[in-house]
Amino acid sequence: MASEGQPLVVATRNAYKIAELREILSGHELVALADDVELPPEDGETFEANALTKARAAQRATGRAALADDSGIAAVALGGRPGVRSARYAGPEATDEENLARLLDQVPDDGDRSVAYVCAIAYVDPHGSERSFEARCEGTLTHRPRGDGGFGYDPAFVPIETGPDDPRTMAELSPAEKHAISHRGRAARALAEWLERQR
Repeated sequence: MASEGQPLVVATRNAYKIAELREILSGHELVALADDVELPPEDGETFEANALTKARAAQRATGRAALADDSGIAAVALGGRPGVRSARYAGPEATDEENLARLLDQVPDDGDRSVAYVCAIAYVDPHGSERSFEARCEGTLTHRPRGDGGFGYDPAFVPIETGPDDPRTMAELSPAEKHAISHRGRAARALAEWLERQR
């Protein structure tokens, strides 16, 4: 069951993700995980496994309802890579820019540039009950980054849902436009709808 009226602990160190989740889940109070709580390594084979591992760790450390997300990009030309390794694609300490540069370098210029964003959000209530929600956003990969918004692979991801006449990347959309179609937006709304039904 959901923990009514209590803040949800977000199991991430990524300030961009926390800010984005706060915008999407505006009806819920989200608090960042304390710096002294150690998160487990993201070594699962699926986005759901990684999200659940982090949410469980945050719930055990705080005794409060916790949520975590794991997300990434899957390129058709690379057999679905980088997938769950998206945040570390160019190495364990790689920056967003380095990861994106490696992806753009590895996807052939004249090959299939279809990509998909995938996000799994896991929720663990104060008693340890678990739920997870997964969503996708299909798109194509640009040849060069464009835009100053978003983070991660956003500057090279053109979502299909904005239409064939809209060449903007995720990094060129407004936050509201992005949240309406993004993988994280969809998964977070599914969580929010489920939490509402638990009230």
